[in-house]
Amino acid sequence: MKIAVAGGTGVAGRVVVETLQARGHTPVVLSRGQGVDLVSGSGLDAALTGVEVVIDASNVTTNRKSVAVDFFEKAGRNLAGAAERTGVRHLVTPSIVGVDRVRLPYYTGKLRQEEIVRGGAVPWTIMRATQFHEFVGQVLSGVPGPIALVPIAPVQPIAVREVAEALVDLALEPPQGMAPELAGPQVESLVELARRLIAAGGARRRPVVPVYFPGGMRNGGLLPTGPGPRGTQTFADWLTERSPATPS
Repeated sequence: MKIAVAGGTGVAGRVVVETLQARGHTPVVLSRGQGVDLVSGSGLDAALTGVEVVIDASNVTTNRKSVAVDFFEKAGRNLAGAAERTGVRHLVTPSIVGVDRVRLPYYTGKLRQEEIVRGGAVPWTIMRATQFHEFVGQVLSGVPGPIALVPIAPVQPIAVREVAEALVDLALEPPQGMAPELAGPQVESLVELARRLIAAGGARRRPVVPVYFPGGMRNGGLLPTGPGPRGTQTFADWLTERSPATPS
């Protein structure tokens, strides 16, 4: 099957492409390097010709609400419009557990993406997943200075590959609307995970200080609210298999 992957060169998109290839499908990478610009819409119609399913793993790295909303608004509308014009029969979109409960600027953009998918003409599936194991390193890298201020928050991190495999599974099934939330195998403390990553050499060594951030993270906003599929790779497993010499 010919399946397009928006953001196919990103952290999750790259693994989605690898998974599709391993299963004998033909991935079409939608990226600027392949002549496709989601924000302007350039090259989209040509790239989607003959494509049956689109997995939208596109992303923008930002902590600014305006940037996140602008990206997901433009990219989402352009992708949905091109998918409709070219006869795509299924649009699969990964999102984030708690995106509607935790008040983070980036999440506002992801919510807008969900709204566009739900309001479009192409049959769709949205799967919310918990944060990747790499999220811990991203939090630490976003905190400058000699002390790492880390939010007090329970998290249930999951392996990127397990999310990618779940997205491919959904792409091969009929559209189902909101899929069950996907989460990692166990609940952890974000603060403790940060300390463990630093101790393992995966981030710059410095003290970790727990802080309260308003917005719902402290009260379990990043955890799934009901039953659903669960991954198997724990954070400890992930730490063991990654290279300790390579900071996140």
